Amino acid sequence: MAGKIDAHLADLGITLPTATAPVANYVPYVISGKLVHISGQITMENGELKFIGKLGADYDVETGQKAARLCALNLVAQLKAAIGDLDKVTRVVKLNAFVNSSPDFTDQPKVVNGASDTMVEIFGDAGKHARSAVGVAALPLGVAVEIDGIFEIA
Repeated sequence: MAGKIDAHLADLGITLPTATAPVANYVPYVISGKLVHISGQITMENGELKFIGKLGADYDVETGQKAARLCALNLVAQLKAAIGDLDKVTRVVKLNAFVNSSPDFTDQPKVVNGASDTMVEIFGDAGKHARSAVGVAALPLGVAVEIDGIFEIA
């Protein structure tokens, strides 16, 4: 039986991707007490890398927001794999976002709003979180955005 969050996702027209397996020597999540730490999620969709390149050179802010949203959906997919029932989520605690940026690009916070807005869209007030939005010179596999997250569960 689908929970409230699953029903809400359906109402929003959101289908979560399949949680991806790690590509190196790490685990996709760690549960410690009431916190679930989700490893960095990149712009993978249906087994394909999307959004390869740099913000400010290859992509504009709006496209970067779409990349960040995809990372957020991948985070939620990993979270569901970790805990089974998304109704157990009591709070999105923090997102740490890394934006592959050209040297003069300074709109990382606007890009990461694509993920933050997605968390609020899915979890409502419990989706409001602390965050970091950091510009970096490169990301794994050349992706435009990578985001990790910490979630509190009941």
